[in-house]
Amino acid sequence: MSSKPSPAPRFTKLELQVLEALWTNGKASIREIHEAFPEPRPAYTTVQTTVNRLEGKNAVRRVRKISNAHIYEALVARDAARLRFLDDILGFFGGRAQPMIAELAEAGKLTLDDVKELERTIKRLDKDRRGKGKEKKSDEGAKS
Repeated sequence: MSSKPSPAPRFTKLELQVLEALWTNGKASIREIHEAFPEPRPAYTTVQTTVNRLEGKNAVRRVRKISNAHIYEALVARDAARLRFLDDILGFFGGRAQPMIAELAEAGKLTLDDVKELERTIKRLDKDRRGKGKEKKSDEGAKS
């Protein structure tokens, strides 16, 4: 059995906005989630239906009831939802990052500073991975 968490389900833009309200505010009622939307807000009942759909996807749950209001919290981590969304976007580019990055640059959404920061991040992650690989090998050698 794998210890890897199951991937987040696919979410619509509206579902992601509801989740964002919960990630930002923690636990919230439908009214509080609705108020977190920028103007023009969707109808209250639209937000309510979206929360119910998220509950069906096991992405949110009711944690308590205060008077007539149910209080909800997100069950899906922001990072898990982002990774799923990123995988979906990469699918439009054949699963490769380079064409997506080129498209971002052509659209003026990627600066040279962004690229430099990306390079630093990749180097740091690569260094971390190599360090973990050495730890694993020394752990395996100690077990022998």
